[in-house]
Amino acid sequence: MTPLLPGAVGVSGLQVYDWPTADGLCGGSPHVHLACSEAYVVIEGKGRVQTLNTGGFAETPLEPGTVLWFTPGTIHRLVNDDGGLRIVVIMQNDGLPEAGDAVFTFPPDVLDDPPAYARAATLTAPGETAARGRRDLAITGFTRLRERAEGGDREALEDFYRSAVRLKTPLLRDWESRWRAGALATAERTGEQLRHMADGDWSHLTEAGVHRLEPPAEEDRAYGMCGRLDTYRP
Repeated sequence: MTPLLPGAVGVSGLQVYDWPTADGLCGGSPHVHLACSEAYVVIEGKGRVQTLNTGGFAETPLEPGTVLWFTPGTIHRLVNDDGGLRIVVIMQNDGLPEAGDAVFTFPPDVLDDPPAYARAATLTAPGETAARGRRDLAITGFTRLRERAEGGDREALEDFYRSAVRLKTPLLRDWESRWRAGALATAERTGEQLRHMADGDWSHLTEAGVHRLEPPAEEDRAYGMCGRLDTYRP
């Protein structure tokens, strides 16, 4: 079995979309993760991340050297201010985001209709046109959700969270299996090593090795939620 990345995290290179939107900004698709924290390490360009959670709406500036992360339930939208925003993305629970942990902020009539959501979220014809359409639909829902929340509607986020979890409930058993085989197994392995060393057994050190991942090929670059995505896989 090929070892997981340290900590069983996922690592991707992200070139944030520079496509304009209806509100005059450029950037990616607003979405939320239900079980994974996400971290950004900004390596080039300038922009912002708009976030919405029970603490309210906020904008955090992004520039080279910025490191930030947010926990599950934080709706986030990347804004590419200078057209050159590039980020290294580190995801908790490697594999869960690709298994459907992320939910777009589509309008309620789409979010509450699983077949409609699947059609809107899936790029049946991968390319800029389809990715733009998906992004713009998510921004439409995000804008309405933000307006409700900022207007004092305390149920706005609860309604969205409820719909998002209901949409993904059929996947929870698969997510648990992935978590047990990945992040949990990695943490338990550390516990075993600590116990063995306390007993004078350091045999795991003789299994030390160096692992390297090659950059994804150009043809493997995907149209992700927020930009062109290079996902590194063990």
